[in-house]
Amino acid sequence: MDHLILELKQQIIEVLNLEGMLPEDIDENAPLFGEGLGLDSIDVLELIVLMEKNYGIKLEDPKKGKEIFASVKTMAEYINRNAK
Repeated sequence: MDHLILELKQQIIEVLNLEGMLPEDIDENAPLFGEGLGLDSIDVLELIVLMEKNYGIKLEDPKKGKEIFASVKTMAEYINRNAK
């Protein structure tokens, strides 16, 4: 799963244009929203598209988004369980 976490960090940096940030700058357990990376609702849409495009995962229940996108690690765990 470490490979997936690194891959996700790289994709998040690329998709969200987090210039000057490296994968090692992102703590896999840190919150993606609020105090962590400080992402917002527009960024969530980008992450949903990333999961659909790269892993074939369609987010069926938007209410689960908060727990799925809590951190890079929770995203990786969700992808491991649901990737096609």
